Amino acid sequence: MAGHSKFKNIMHRKGAQDKKRSAMFSKLSREITVAAKMGAPDPDMNPRLRLAINNAKAQSMPKDNIQRAIDKAAAAGGEDYEEIRYEGYGPGGVALIVEALTDNRNRTATNVRTAFSKNGGNLGASGAVSHGFERKGLIEYGPGAGDEDKVLEAAIEAGADDVESGEDGHTIWTDMEALHEVAGALEKTLGEAESVKLAWKPNITVALDESNAATLLKLVDTLDDDDDVQTVWGNYEVSDEIMEKLS
Repeated sequence: MAGHSKFKNIMHRKGAQDKKRSAMFSKLSREITVAAKMGAPDPDMNPRLRLAINNAKAQSMPKDNIQRAIDKAAAAGGEDYEEIRYEGYGPGGVALIVEALTDNRNRTATNVRTAFSKNGGNLGASGAVSHGFERKGLIEYGPGAGDEDKVLEAAIEAGADDVESGEDGHTIWTDMEALHEVAGALEKTLGEAESVKLAWKPNITVALDESNAATLLKLVDTLDDDDDVQTVWGNYEVSDEIMEKLS
């Protein structure tokens, strides 16, 4: 197990998720509703719902909002959301996976395709890039969880696969099937995580120069701003120096 590595900017820049609070809550609510609809409305009986609720709480989403999203799943005539994954390439040959929840497949496909084409990318067929990623469990803690050694020790004890620590916090990777078990064990030693989710981890990463990084981040921002898009994953790395220039 690695104790530290330079695995940055893989999902997106820190703080991108909370730049628009209402949009973030909308996406969290949609995931809660879908999770409750697919299984029991009780988080103790539904691991996906428990995950969605925990992530909503980590973003300080009000309890009333969470309950409304659960109730919406049982409401007659409610929206039926479909899970869709889009795959494509961005500037510099970066591979991107876009996960969406939508009630209108045509609208979402058009928006995603337009975002790619207008920002130096192109949408590919299903499976075009996912072979270069692994489906993994991802647990994130802020720096307040402890120093690198403490988090590494806790992660080893919990059965995690890999840990990456930096000044922004700690990223812990697990087998997809072990995510809930590892997250539960870590909560006992480190407290509640900032985020617990299934993720796409790239097998290799692509370092971008300033020009390609600027275009790529615009593409990711455009995708992230779409109400139907839940998460954007990529195999890109942008140096701290370039990121500072672009922020």
